[in-house]
Amino acid sequence: MSNAKAMILGCAGKELTREEIDLYGGEAPWGFILFARNLSEPEQIRDLVASMRDSVGRPHAPVFIDQEGGRVQRIRPPMAQQYPPAAALGALYDQDAEKGLRAAWLMSRLHAFDLTRLGITVNCLPVLDVLVEGATQAIGNRAYGRDPQLVAALGKAAAEGLKAGGMLPVMKHMPGHGRATVDSHHDLPVVKASLDELDRTDFLPFREMRTEVMAMSAHIVFTAIDAENPATTSRKVIQEIVRERIGFNGLLLSDDSSMNALKGTLGERAANIVAGGCDIVLHCNGVMDEMRQVVKQVPALEGMCRERAERAEAAMPTADAGDESELRAEFWDLMPAA
Repeated sequence: MSNAKAMILGCAGKELTREEIDLYGGEAPWGFILFARNLSEPEQIRDLVASMRDSVGRPHAPVFIDQEGGRVQRIRPPMAQQYPPAAALGALYDQDAEKGLRAAWLMSRLHAFDLTRLGITVNCLPVLDVLVEGATQAIGNRAYGRDPQLVAALGKAAAEGLKAGGMLPVMKHMPGHGRATVDSHHDLPVVKASLDELDRTDFLPFREMRTEVMAMSAHIVFTAIDAENPATTSRKVIQEIVRERIGFNGLLLSDDSSMNALKGTLGERAANIVAGGCDIVLHCNGVMDEMRQVVKQVPALEGMCRERAERAEAAMPTADAGDESELRAEFWDLMPAA
């Protein structure tokens, strides 16, 4: 990781172009992220992942994906089963807490079977956003539910399932996206809840899981904390809430810098993310002109950011000896309706 820069980049298609290889080789992103546009069949995905790592000369460079289940599942049938959304796990937990926790663990363990055989090492899961009435469907059934304790319990089970399968989790979207009334892919959500209310609800699952090694920020303005800047670019939110009140000292990734909740050029957004205190700038869409802007503004990993990145890499677990077919059968027995 000697020369890695504080960013995670995507790519445009199913194999790297010469231009992408040159950019990655020259700019040395710490990690990479995959989307549905990059995925066609297992051998192709393994080749793409290997070429990403080759481009930076790091055979264990982390490769990320959003494989939640429900709407947000990048790898779909026939390469992976279609999994239920988080809300289905929450509904099961409401009926029978023990079954709900087991199903959350199992679903993550199955994700790990699906992903690790493709060379993917990090899943952006669990979603720890606590849903509130009237919120945008951008989160919707991606959330486990409306009870912060339920969200925390299922989030922990999901994270443990990934780790049992040899993957690292990324908690999202810190310090909480559940109150957003607009979709941050398109607009900037503004949340007016009091700090006390946020502390009791939105922050609770993240506080309960503060010892995890990675989290992703929320592109949301919390007027009670910083009325000017979304959490992703707010030094006040990141220092006073994420680091101090929640107590998270792991690696903080920005949510995607190409989302329209953020203002300015892609270069300005990247600079603002770094200035706000996120450790890693995430850029997902693989658009070369945008990536060129981003890489100019992102520093080398150093100081605490580097320490946190090294801690994350060192935390990469070894998979257990679980029997895939038995665990699949157990999961679908628990989730017949889904």
